[in-house]
Amino acid sequence: MELSDILSKVDHTVLGQASTWADIKTLCDDAIKYGCASVCLPASFVKRAKEYVGNKMKICTVIGFPNGYNTTAVKCFEASEAVKDGADEIDMVINIGALKDGDYDYVLKEIKEVKKSCCGKLLKVIIETCLLTEEEKIRMCEIVSDSGADFIKTSTGFSTGGATKEDIALFASHVKPHLKIKAAGGIASLKDAEDMLRLGASRLGTSRIVKIVKNEEAHGY
Repeated sequence: MELSDILSKVDHTVLGQASTWADIKTLCDDAIKYGCASVCLPASFVKRAKEYVGNKMKICTVIGFPNGYNTTAVKCFEASEAVKDGADEIDMVINIGALKDGDYDYVLKEIKEVKKSCCGKLLKVIIETCLLTEEEKIRMCEIVSDSGADFIKTSTGFSTGGATKEDIALFASHVKPHLKIKAAGGIASLKDAEDMLRLGASRLGTSRIVKIVKNEEAHGY
């Protein structure tokens, strides 16, 4: 797989609590230079980042992040505000407690409501696989497939684990054909990235891939 093909699937990400505008500006510059799919950044930077990149790069942000236990109304407000500020893509975290309680109707309804608030923009649904049983992961493949969302996403990168090859293969076996897959968290090498894509991921949420490429360029590899 060509390096450019891998980079074109990367949501180049900075979501740390101490992120500054300098960090976001570098994120955007690098994503444009290396032809990434989007930059994924905190909601407070969406408007400024969109003004900075214009039409050169897609802006993605996160809502209900990272724990997912905000009310549906709050998530919908976050999504609508982000879109108003210029976000092209929204990554939301599900209510994991509701899933574990077996309240599948709540989980489905919430995703549908957030999708409406995205006003036609792309919605990715983070299910935090490291906290779920295999049965819960499969159920979420079904729910997200039926929700109107565009992607199912493995992880926030802020919990006990990130994407695994096993989870991407599981998703690929259980999502409906129209639903795409985003692997996020713990993608530490170009080999990891290529493996995730070959197993069925269409997007990769990571900050490391661009850093690896920059480091290799700096050392003349």
